[in-house]
Parts: sequence; C-alpha cells; structure tokens
Amino acid sequence: MSDVQTLMDMGFPKDRVEYALQVTSHKGVEMAMEWLLAHGDEEIPAAAAAAPAPSTDAAENATQDNAPSSSQGTIEAVAKSLKCDDCGKVLKDQTEVEYHAAKTGHSNFSESTEEKKALTEEEKKEQLALIEEKLKQKRVEREEREKADALERERNRIRSGKDMTEARRRMEEIEMKKIVDQRKREKEEEKAARDRVRAQIEADKAARKAKEMKASPTQLSDAVASVSSTTTPLVTSPTGVKSPPRDYTETRIQVRLQDGSTLASEFNVKEPLSAVRVFIQVKTGIETPFALMTSFPRKVFGDDDYEKPLEVLGLVPSAVIIMTKAPA
Repeated sequence: MSDVQTLMDMGFPKDRVEYALQVTSHKGVEMAMEWLLAHGDEEIPAAAAAAPAPSTDAAENATQDNAPSSSQGTIEAVAKSLKCDDCGKVLKDQTEVEYHAAKTGHSNFSESTEEKKALTEEEKKEQLALIEEKLKQKRVEREEREKADALERERNRIRSGKDMTEARRRMEEIEMKKIVDQRKREKEEEKAARDRVRAQIEADKAARKAKEMKASPTQLSDAVASVSSTTTPLVTSPTGVKSPPRDYTETRIQVRLQDGSTLASEFNVKEPLSAVRVFIQVKTGIETPFALMTSFPRKVFGDDDYEKPLEVLGLVPSAVIIMTKAPA
C-alpha cells in the first residue's frame, strides 16, 4: 500500500495528501499525517485555485443552465459522492472507489447525493491513534523479524563452524591414517630386507656346507693331520698327557655399541662376520653404515673381512667387537 492510499483511507483528500507528502519531502506517512492535522484549515495551492476564474457571461450561462426550467417542474439531484452498496461506505471520488474495491473486494457502487464530511477533531485523534498503533505494531514485527533473522544467521554460523571443525577433524584423521600406513609399509619393507639378508646368509652357509661335504674324507684327514703337525701344538693336560686343542663349533660374540650398551649372542664358527653385522642391525634397527673393530689386538675390519668365517678372523671361542663409525 502506498503512502497516498494509506492517508486517503484515513479520510484525507487526495490533493491535500499529495501536497502534504510534497511538503514533508516524502519522509513517510507519519510526518505527512502530522502536517495534515496541524494544517487542517490551511488553504493549499490546488490546480483549481490556479486556474482563471470564469467570466461573468459564463457564470450567468452556467446559472441559467443549472437553474430548473419551469416546464420541468422538478429539481435534478446532483451526485456529490459515491457509495458502496455492499457495506454502505461513502467514497469521495473514483480513486477512493478503486482503492476500496481492491481492499475489500466489493464491486457494487452507485452515485450518492450525500457529501463526505471532513473528519472532526475526535475522528482525527482516533485516526492518529490508530495509525500510531499500526506503526508501533509494524515496528514490533520488524524488530521480531530482525531478531529471528539474526538468530538464524547465528545458527548458520555455528552450524558452519561445526561443519568446518568436523571437516578439519576428518582431514586430520585421514592424514594420521596415511602416516600410520606409511610407517607400517616402511617397517614391512625393512623386515622384508632383513629377511632377504638372513636368507642370503643361510644360502651362503648351505653352499659352504655343500662345498665342504664334496671333499673326500681322505683329503680332510690329511689336511687335519698336516695342520696339526705343522701349526697346532699339543696341549698338555693336568695328567701330563698331550692332547690336541678343543674343536669349537660355537663362539660367543659380545658387541659394544656406540652408546655404551652391549649385545651378546652365540654364532657358528663357520659363519662370516657379516652375520654379526646383520645381527646388530636387526637388534638396533640401525640402517646407517658402521664399522666393526677389536680393541686387542686393535684391528678395524675391512670389506673383505666380512665374508671370512669367524674362526679365520680369530674370534673363537669368544671375542669382544666394538661398533664404530664407518670410515669416510
């Protein structure tokens, strides 16, 4: 509903309503209504007042035309307003009729000689109170609507924040799962690498045993006799009987790590020194290169030494090996 229609519905003439809105710079119904109530008796520059006054002849002719003829004998009634036949409301002009029909849905109107009276002071006060009540109600409704909108925005913000937090938590879980899976794969790869090293060592041991078994018993006995007669002295027992030295099959190796801790295990005297290195890697998980040495006599084992059996390196029946940094 426009401001003009609202004020006309209160009973103000259309020309005065338009002038009041123009004077108040179209700042709303309330200011225009206050101006109309304050200047109810003040004349306004209407289009009719600006038009030139009719001439005397024209006025006389109009008087003669409007005067009842003696031949007719009756006075024709002049329509001063329009009336709604559905509700009986008196309307000033066609504009008010159209507005009333659009508002109420009434469609039956007729001309009326009844003149629409101007509002009295009491009626004006009642209209003003009614307008103030409507404005107050609209203000309350607007405030409630704004509060509801603000509450809905806050709910959406909280919901959006929760969604973001949940999405961030899911992303963190996915990243953590990826890290765990990666570590698990790395451990499996390390285990597979160690298993391959062990399998290679076992294969080397089996190959050496097969090679040893291919030698004839006569050659083995001759080799033992030759070694015994030339290099191995007889050991004198407490009873004075000389006996050959003990034939060791196992040796105990103690490894001193770089952090000061120690590892110990028993190895077959036929195993190469590389088996001890693999043992250290399995127990400590160290992947970086390192070297092995003995303190007395001091010797740093080279690359060729790792393929030699422990008995050949003199690490029988027991020995202490020190773990050190690999040479540059």
